[in-house]
Amino acid sequence: MGNTMETRPAIPDAVAAAWGVPDRTRRKGPKPALTLSRIVQAAIRVGDAEGLEAISMARVAAEAGTAPMSLYRHVSGKEQLLELMGDAAWGTPPPPPAPGESWREGLSRWAWTMRRAATRHPWAARLPITSLPVLPNQVAWFENALTCMRDTGLSEARKASVILLLSGYVRNLAATDMDVAAAIRDSGLTPDAWLARYGTMLRELTDAERFPALAAFLDAGVFDIADDPDDEFVFGLERILDGVAALMERP
Repeated sequence: MGNTMETRPAIPDAVAAAWGVPDRTRRKGPKPALTLSRIVQAAIRVGDAEGLEAISMARVAAEAGTAPMSLYRHVSGKEQLLELMGDAAWGTPPPPPAPGESWREGLSRWAWTMRRAATRHPWAARLPITSLPVLPNQVAWFENALTCMRDTGLSEARKASVILLLSGYVRNLAATDMDVAAAIRDSGLTPDAWLARYGTMLRELTDAERFPALAAFLDAGVFDIADDPDDEFVFGLERILDGVAALMERP
C-alpha cells in the first residue's frame, strides 16, 4: 500500500503573520520594533504617493526608517510584500447581508465597497494576482460574497464564477479610470475639453460614408460632455447582476 498520509502545504511565514499566527521560531524576549504591519503600511504610503513603480525593498525600508535587510525577517521579497500591500489596501469587506437584503443588494454593496477601496488606493487594481484568496482580507471578501449568494440556488462553483466576474470588473474599470485620468491630467485639459477634442479629431479623420455608425455616434453628441464618473460603473454592474439573475432563472 502507498503512503495515504496527506502532506499539509507549508504556510509562508508572512501569510501566517498576517493571520496573527505567532512566530514560534522567535526566541523569547522583547518584541521587535519592526513589525509586518509597520512594513506594509510604509509600503502603502509609498504606493499612494509615488505609485507601484516606486516600490522596492530599499524604498520601503527607508519609509519605515529601517535597513533593507530588516524587511527580509518579515517578508521573503518584493512579490510577497506587494501581495500583503494589496490585502491591506482592499481592506475589510462590507458588513454581512442584513436580514431581508436580497442577493443583488448584497453583491451591489460588495462591488461598491471594492470600488471605493480602489479609489483610495488606485495602484491596488494593478497588482498581479499571484494566488487564490489566502490572506485575511481576501478570504473575508470571498466569504462575504458567498454569503450574499447563499439563497440563490447557484452551485458553489457558479458562485465562485460570479465573484471572479464581479471582482475582475471592478479591478478592470478601476485600472481604466486611472489610465484615462492620467491621460487627461497629462493633456492639461478639463475632462470635458479632453473628450471634446477627441470627438473633433475623430470627425476630422473619418467620413460618414466609410464609418456611418461612428458618424451617427458622433452626431449624438456623446463626446460633447463628460458623464458622471460612476455612470459607466453603474451600467456595467447592473448588466452583470442582470446576467446573474438570468442564470438563476434557468432550469
